[in-house]
Amino acid sequence: MNIIIQDLNHIAEAARQFVSCIGDHHVFAFYGHMGAGKTTFIKAICEELGVKDVITSPTFAIVNEYSLPPIPSDWRGSSGADASPSRGRMEGALFHFDFYRIKKLEEVYDMGYEDYFYSGALCFIEWPELIEELLPTDAVKVSISEQEDGSRVVEISS
Repeated sequence: MNIIIQDLNHIAEAARQFVSCIGDHHVFAFYGHMGAGKTTFIKAICEELGVKDVITSPTFAIVNEYSLPPIPSDWRGSSGADASPSRGRMEGALFHFDFYRIKKLEEVYDMGYEDYFYSGALCFIEWPELIEELLPTDAVKVSISEQEDGSRVVEISS
């Protein structure tokens, strides 16, 4: 599936489309060059999911944890869009990783990555290519590429 983000004015709609595709998946690996918009898109997704915390890049912390609010059964998202049938299970923690500064895989082992990736919580991972061999086999690949006109294409593949 592809999602087109024409500009920042349309990122909330793109995030809404993404959330509608989450289904039962938990781990999402976001690929794209520096400045492609990975952090900005993840921030928009978090907002669509109802995160009230200040959402920042975890570049120096490696991982940020956000709280997902309890979701009522008739949840319609921040824009009124219908919820996916599996949306009700998404409450609790959401983990946002940025592995850009990782030098060795031992650093990822030391942080206890398995406790995050296999917890059932949503995990959004930036720079997954640096830890590719540690990703769960069912991680969803999300590639963001910038087009000549400044728009972004978000390609989602399982």
